[in-house]
Amino acid sequence: MRRNRIGKNKLRGIRSVRQDEAQGVGTIFADFVAGTTWTDVARQNHEAKRSILNFFATALGSAHDPAVGVALRVLSPFSGAATSAIIGRSERLDAMGAAFVNAISANLLDFDDTHLDTIIHPAAPVAAPVLALAQARGLSGRDVLIAFILGVEVECRVGNAVSPGHYARGWHITSTCGVFGAAAACAKLLGLPAVQISNAIGIAASQSAGIVENLPSAAKNVSVGNAARNGLFAALLAAEGYSASPRAIEGPLGWARAMGDEPDLERLTDSLGKTWEIAKNTYKPYPAGIVFHAVIDACFKLREKLDRRIDDIAFITVRGSALLLARGDRPVCNERDARVSIHHCAACALLLGAAGITEFSDAIVFRPEIAALRQKVKAELDASLPDGAARVAIQMASGEMLSEVVMEAKGSLADPLSDRDIEAKMRDCARLGQSDWDIDRIIDDVWRLDTLADVSSLMRAHG
Repeated sequence: MRRNRIGKNKLRGIRSVRQDEAQGVGTIFADFVAGTTWTDVARQNHEAKRSILNFFATALGSAHDPAVGVALRVLSPFSGAATSAIIGRSERLDAMGAAFVNAISANLLDFDDTHLDTIIHPAAPVAAPVLALAQARGLSGRDVLIAFILGVEVECRVGNAVSPGHYARGWHITSTCGVFGAAAACAKLLGLPAVQISNAIGIAASQSAGIVENLPSAAKNVSVGNAARNGLFAALLAAEGYSASPRAIEGPLGWARAMGDEPDLERLTDSLGKTWEIAKNTYKPYPAGIVFHAVIDACFKLREKLDRRIDDIAFITVRGSALLLARGDRPVCNERDARVSIHHCAACALLLGAAGITEFSDAIVFRPEIAALRQKVKAELDASLPDGAARVAIQMASGEMLSEVVMEAKGSLADPLSDRDIEAKMRDCARLGQSDWDIDRIIDDVWRLDTLADVSSLMRAHG
């Protein structure tokens, strides 16, 4: 009898745990993703198109980068049916391979979109698998938009809940949170029921990785590619019956606590479906880390004041937040370093009056006069400045002081790029990336994406 009573108590305990688990964040997200329709997201569709257009721009800009070529050579022998396009190129891979390569190319130039609250670059890990899967399955543009918007919502809400501690610990948040967005988006695209969407999100938690230490190297892009591919993989596994904990994100031994501090659970689900993270997305005018944009803008203003007196500069002081210094107070050895360098951003903006893709290429990075000006730049902490702001001061050899502060950089929510700006960015990137894809057709197809019966018409070089 005693054993039976104990057994019943244990059984009640197990049931209680399972009931608690059923209320996990994975379940809440899954119910939201499964139940969301076009009517629910239609107001967000223009911003989603802007983000996808920017995604194509950045992918086209690096379509023929050596890193993309290496990834293709490595993956091609292992690819299944070649259903999905590599943006800007003639090759195709299976959907998972294409998701990996297109996410890499969209992130290579540090020119992708940015969710400023988390510094997540939302599109690369979500748009890449969604477009690859949709092309493989012949799905519609409206299906793509719904899935994309939901994927961005999930990845950014997860990022909100663990910011800023997660990034500060060294996790590359685009990669680590992007996999959740990719999984949710692909699960939606596959038409999975809520229980399987929850499983996909939980499986994604076991595939989340990427470290900040690798940002100046190609390894950074590998983790972004993995976020895209692994999210798709998680959804496909869930579709075939793989299961996961509904509390894989926030559980006592779950992802958030393993990879950061106590998560802010309210930021995971508060106002879910009422406010949208994609509405907070921004687009870069310069191919550098987003925290350097204010440095560049301040230096452009100072260049006007200098009136060609560059040689008379004694030294330059850039002040900003701890994030700015952690990301950019570094020596410059190559073009990857330059894109995350306070010193190079200041030098090219002051000396050249430009900060485009060319200004972050090896040809400019190693110019003697650029290198010499970089040596005059020092970075200092100013805790009064928020992330994304910068104060730049120049002391001239004569003792004269010049100073500019930028609180909201070009491309921020306060000073956003227009639709035409993003179109121009795509044309510039396509030219520099030497792609032969029909850019006008891509632009037109993205703006009318919700009317395309089959997204395959977008994912090809020519009409």
